[in-house]
Amino acid sequence: MSEVIVARLLIYSVLGALIGTGYFSALRWNVDLYVRGGLAWKAAVIHLVRILLIAAAFTLCARQGAAALIASFVGFQLARAMMVNKDRVAMAGSV
Repeated sequence: MSEVIVARLLIYSVLGALIGTGYFSALRWNVDLYVRGGLAWKAAVIHLVRILLIAAAFTLCARQGAAALIASFVGFQLARAMMVNKDRVAMAGSV
């Protein structure tokens, strides 16, 4: 019984990590569009879609229960930490 619960939480944390990776990749793309003088409307659309998709993803996880929501959020935060660390290492190498 507890193996099933742990497996379910692991699946939701991996899902959260995938959601987070997509979210922060889109954020990087969004920032590049703003900084490099890309099309402002395109950057605004990406920003809106990014927010709507993350809200929809966490809403769907919340419908599965609090444990699923928390596990997916933990995965999301792990993806955030990895993406920030990846950018920090890349910036340190370019200096």
